[in-house]
Amino acid sequence: MAKLSTDPYKGVRDFYPEDMAIENYIFGVWRKVVEDMGYVEYSASPLEPTEIYTEKSGVEIVNEQTFTFTDRGERSVTLRPEMTPTLARMVAAQRKTLKFPLRWYSIPNLFRYERPQRGRKREHYQLNVDLLGIAGIEADKEIISLAYKVMREFGARDEDFEIRVNNADIEIFKDIAPNFKYDETLARGQAYYTGVVFEIFDTNTENSRSIAGGGRYDNLLEIFDVEPVPAIGFGMGDITIRDFLETHNLPLKNA
Repeated sequence: MAKLSTDPYKGVRDFYPEDMAIENYIFGVWRKVVEDMGYVEYSASPLEPTEIYTEKSGVEIVNEQTFTFTDRGERSVTLRPEMTPTLARMVAAQRKTLKFPLRWYSIPNLFRYERPQRGRKREHYQLNVDLLGIAGIEADKEIISLAYKVMREFGARDEDFEIRVNNADIEIFKDIAPNFKYDETLARGQAYYTGVVFEIFDTNTENSRSIAGGGRYDNLLEIFDVEPVPAIGFGMGDITIRDFLETHNLPLKNA
């Protein structure tokens, strides 16, 4: 018999105790900041019906980047590549009983079938933070401010990262921090965004990549045939934030 390989599946990770300690530090910072701002945690299974992604996530994500299979009941099932459609499904399911605004967060395991490279694997954990039920600019500012506070809680200085926003009225965000930049070319890959989008970029040329990003998606609940709810949120991956911390020699554990 051929010997079994001890390598993990391509593009995924094993977490030995020292790795788990770093992971728990990252999760701990995430939870502290968002819970201090009044956000509560939710969760769901990583398995979803494929159609919730084919409707709004975008053709590239569904056709080229998902782990999709047919189960024994002949249903098409996908390992979730992102959390926002799951959140929309959950909110739609209890749309009439939930009390808005909702301030929810989750740290899901996400899966995308893509070429592994620095900052990107075939699975990762991601902080997802969403504010639903407020249509005004105050919600946009709250979410972007929260992403900024997460970066600062990790020890990052304003000069270590840049917040790029595609809203031409950039002045409305200047009271959050001095490191904002208007970027009219900025666009997120998902098809469901309806308004402002933003991304946080490392300013170090050795790691000049996006660390986090999000935007407004007011119409996503419509795919479930319920009344839409104004919504905005962002995601921040564990791999990209760890790369950022290592690039800037920031702590990877509590002092």
